[in-house]
Amino acid sequence: MRRFKQFHLIVIPIAMFGFGYLMVPIYDIFCDITGLNGKTGSISQAEVDALDADQDRRVRVEFISALNQNAQWDFYPEVKSMKVTPGKSYTTTYTATNRLDQNTVGQAVPSVAPAQAATYFNKTECFCFVQQSFEPLESRQMPLVFVVDPKLPEDINTLTLSYTFFDVNSRIN
Repeated sequence: MRRFKQFHLIVIPIAMFGFGYLMVPIYDIFCDITGLNGKTGSISQAEVDALDADQDRRVRVEFISALNQNAQWDFYPEVKSMKVTPGKSYTTTYTATNRLDQNTVGQAVPSVAPAQAATYFNKTECFCFVQQSFEPLESRQMPLVFVVDPKLPEDINTLTLSYTFFDVNSRIN
């Protein structure tokens, strides 16, 4: 019985370390499967210019916004949806407002649905790339420049881009 307990004292910490070590790759696989946590593509303007637009196809892109729990922000897309031609670049904006009378920092985290479409949604410019610092009661429009890859599977006609805006620092002095 004593050896059994010693065995557990050795195996359990090793298993816990292994589980912790594997969490990042497991999380990446989960994000690839579900399209969550910003696993969209990023593309340069030169790469966008090299794309051949599919002039015969239109894809609907829907824009959704959410706030994390207890966030003191207003956050919303300027347009709810748009029809786009795969291979062409488009620009839209989201508006964020700090409703507090103190400085705050926010960060947007994107996700795309359906999950298999996430790798075909590419951004050249996005407010989600960096944290956003806001003065008290400041409001601003934040640009998003994107392109839907013309290789998007034909059976996907609608993409939903969702951003969740998180309050990174509730107080900055």
